[in-house]
Amino acid sequence: MSAAITITLLYSPAPRVVDERTLRCKAGTTVEQALDQSGLLRDHPDIALHDTDAFVAGIWGRKTTPNHVLRDLDRIEIYRALTVDPMVARRERFQKQGAGRTGLFSKRRPGAKPGY
Repeated sequence: MSAAITITLLYSPAPRVVDERTLRCKAGTTVEQALDQSGLLRDHPDIALHDTDAFVAGIWGRKTTPNHVLRDLDRIEIYRALTVDPMVARRERFQKQGAGRTGLFSKRRPGAKPGY
């Protein structure tokens, strides 16, 4: 008899929304089998498990494949595609806010030297 392991599955279908599920399964279970057992694929049809270009998952933040064998207390994270390049978004935010209100030297004490 193989021992049971406990894993956690996380998927964020939208910003600030997280679907988290805890699952007990047999030792030797793969990422793909865990997703099937959890019902996550049924509830979120936008997860393209068999599209190797679109499906990206990680275990504790490290990229993995659907056939990776899980260990006890693994945390599977299903990533969605980025809609905006983070560097471009940061530049746009900075330009919109203005240089005087952002960054390390945005708050100044009265009478202090510049930069302190």
